[in-house]
Amino acid sequence: MFEQALNAHLKCFQSISAMAGIILDAGRKLAETLENGRRILVCGNGGSAADAQHFAAEIVGRFEKERRAWPAVALTTDTSILTAIANDYSYDDIFARQIEGLGSSGDALIGISTSGNSKNIIKAVEKAKQIHMETILLLGKDGGMLMTTADNIIVVPSISTARIQEVHAFILHVWAEFIEETLTSEIKHL
Repeated sequence: MFEQALNAHLKCFQSISAMAGIILDAGRKLAETLENGRRILVCGNGGSAADAQHFAAEIVGRFEKERRAWPAVALTTDTSILTAIANDYSYDDIFARQIEGLGSSGDALIGISTSGNSKNIIKAVEKAKQIHMETILLLGKDGGMLMTTADNIIVVPSISTARIQEVHAFILHVWAEFIEETLTSEIKHL
């Protein structure tokens, strides 16, 4: 079982090496968002919600360097907001409604969906685009219904949720490192 899991993990990571340019381009857009004084909003369900929170923590706290905090919000954390929206509207609206209240033109949204079919992520992307936010998606499988909805789309071509999540976590770490390197090196050169 261990060898099977390891081989599937390695195969999944090899499949994204061809996407390095797309991944780094999205990282560049996230760095520009913060550099322009805007914020990053992140959302996902289940394990992807945990990934959203993890990424926001890396941006507000730190990844590997001591530096100032940057604005990032995981839309998965406020149980009062989540349950009120789910109860009063629909679970499908839990992220879109927060984007309407917290998002602004020039901000960025990262949506994470291993299936590519999460209705609340679809509605989040639609709302973000309405207010002129940059939209970035981390998806799995074949990209699902979200495959053509965002400005930047990265699809991990696997049917295993665990393998997809492992690659998503790696990409989020690449972005955190890229943002930190880009924004702190610019400060040093001023």
